Order: sequence, then structure tokens, then C-alpha cells
Amino acid sequence: MSLPLVTTAERRHRLGQRHRLAPSARAATVAEAADSVVALHATDAATVFLSARARLAEGGPDAIERALYEDVSLVRLLSMRNTLFVVSAELAPHVDASTARAIAAKERRTLLKHLDEDGQGLDAAWLASAEAAALDALDAHGPSTGSQLSAAVPALRQKITISRGKKYETEQGVATRVIRLLAADGRIRRDRPRGSWTSSQYRWVHTEPWPAVPAAEARTEIARRWLRAYGPATEADFTWWTGWTLTDVRKALAAVVPDQVRLEDGTTALVSPGDTGPEPAPEPWAALLPGLDPTGMGWADRGFHLDPAHRSALFDYAGNIGPTVWWNGEIVGGWAQRSDGEIVWRLLGSPGRAAEQAITAEAARLAAWVGDARITPRFRTPLERELVA
Repeated sequence: MSLPLVTTAERRHRLGQRHRLAPSARAATVAEAADSVVALHATDAATVFLSARARLAEGGPDAIERALYEDVSLVRLLSMRNTLFVVSAELAPHVDASTARAIAAKERRTLLKHLDEDGQGLDAAWLASAEAAALDALDAHGPSTGSQLSAAVPALRQKITISRGKKYETEQGVATRVIRLLAADGRIRRDRPRGSWTSSQYRWVHTEPWPAVPAAEARTEIARRWLRAYGPATEADFTWWTGWTLTDVRKALAAVVPDQVRLEDGTTALVSPGDTGPEPAPEPWAALLPGLDPTGMGWADRGFHLDPAHRSALFDYAGNIGPTVWWNGEIVGGWAQRSDGEIVWRLLGSPGRAAEQAITAEAARLAAWVGDARITPRFRTPLERELVA
């Protein structure tokens, strides 16, 4: 018996519906927008806001700020692929247990190794004391930047030598590393930054670690949600997205008991149990998504929504996607914001007049939403640079 076929068109329909990019599918809350793609990339502060904006029925930057810093229905975690993501507070314990715990343990081992090699007698006890002092300072002074914490805690002004005796020897302060470790452990979180919503100069607040969830259970929950959002997809796609070991990937997927489907190129892919039926087409939709948006970065193989000939214009040398223009589930161009605030875009094909009209309208909606803010992607791509110039 042959496997059910999921066409390229149906995969694109899923993006409009499940990633909440079609107007009729947009989310009512920021947490719903994040959950629709499992997690929002947060390496670039602006990406979180622009990715959420594209998926929200209404609400400006202030609604996203409330979710991050007041309601705390969204949180930032160092997690998949050792990258900073924003996830819903509901999902955070699973992301923490499945991924962040292992990263935190590795971060601690690395810092302790550097302290030992530095030769000043700094050890695990010293590190524990420095961490406790930082938490005490946050309790005493409230939300604080890294600089403010260093001013309040003498231990954070300590400097160590990395790779002593080697040609790339360098002296570093420990403040950033200790703060990163506390964040990875879930004992502090990023609070409202200095400056606007595009800023990454976060303040920090003391918080409690996430409730413990068995790691295998957590990985299964991540796999279940990811398959619903990104299926059909392959084991290789999920391995790339999570950064987990192949063993952990296979165990998590097996626990979900996914169904298999056939793609148009003959590849066998996975979907959630029972999710093999045709996907209804949403209304025609256009989207202007930011650099690192999850819909562009969700798979190792993106051939169903991206013409390979356009990759060099839209990605940087490290594989980070830049700002993209979408039409009905396919990347058809790129966009940028110029210094005067104008949103400009360029098509890399000829999707037709209806597409151009819809993209023009969506660019106007984006410009109105952004207002006076200025956005420069952290990872700049050839087309984005050309448009700005």
C-alpha cells in the first residue's frame, strides 16, 4: 500500500494556516503566535517582535512587551542549537528539560575549566559565591543591566586569561559568563531592555528555575509540537532544528508515533498521527517576515518554499536567512528598511499582479506597525544590503 501524498501546494497551505500567516489564521495572543511555530528566534531582539507581528490579528509592540516583561507569558531561553529562542511560559519547562539543562551544564563545565586554567585559585566555590552575590544584588536593586550588576558585585569585575600562552591568548571579564550561566540555569531572566524594543541591552531579574520535567517526556512534547507545526518533515529536519543527538531525536519521534507520507520528490516524511489528509487552502496571503523567522528556518531542506537559485541573495554565509517576502507559502523576494524608515522590497521572480498588490499592502501594514523604530538585521544578507543602499 502506497503512502499518502502531500503535495508542495499542501505544504504551503499548512504554512498559511498553521504558522498563522494567512489573515484568517492570525493569532489572538502573542503566546499563541509563538506556539504556532513552537519557538521564535530571539538572537536578534527585533526578530521576536516582527515574527509575532506577522502572526497577530492585532496589537502593536507594546502587546509583545507586555507578554515578555509584565505577564511573562513569553520567555527567552538559550536552547535549540545553542541559540536564544522565545517560547510560551507553558512550553518553557519542556524546552528547559529537553535542551537548556544540557547547555547549562556544558556552560558551567567550560567556565570552571577556564577558571582553573587561569591559575588565580578561582574554583567552583568562588563561582557559587559570585552567583549568589549577583542574585542578592538583583534582589536588592531590582532589574539591572550587566554593567549595573558588575558595579554592585566586585566578583563580577574579576578578569581571567583565556588560552594563556597561546597566540590567541585574551583577557576577559567574568561578568558576561557568570550572567550567561545564571540565565542558562533559569535563575535569572531577561527583562525590559534599555532603549526600544529593538535593543538587546537587557536588564536582568531574579527568577525561579522551571519545574522539573523528565527529559525524555520533554523531548517527546517538543517533537509532538514540532511535527504539528512543521510536518511533513524528515528526521534530518528535526535533528537540525533541535540540535539534539540522533539517538534523542529518534526516541522522541518514536514516542510520538508519527505517520509517514510521501512528498512530490519521492522523499518519505513524517507527520503527526492522523495528519495525512489534504490541507485546505487558505485565502491568498502575503507576508514580510524578518531575518531568522521560524517559517524560513524550520527545516534543513527548504526546497518546497524556496527556489535554490534565490538562496545566495537571501542567506548570509553562515546560513542565516534575512528578511523575506512571501506569497502563498513561497519565498518570492526580500525586503529591508532604509534609514528614513521606508520599507522597500524586491521580487526575485514574477508571482503576478495580485501578489504585488498584496505585498504592497502588507509592506504598508508593516511600516505603520514599526512606526519610528529602525531595524537593521543582526545577520545581514546580500539582498538586504542592496535594498538599503
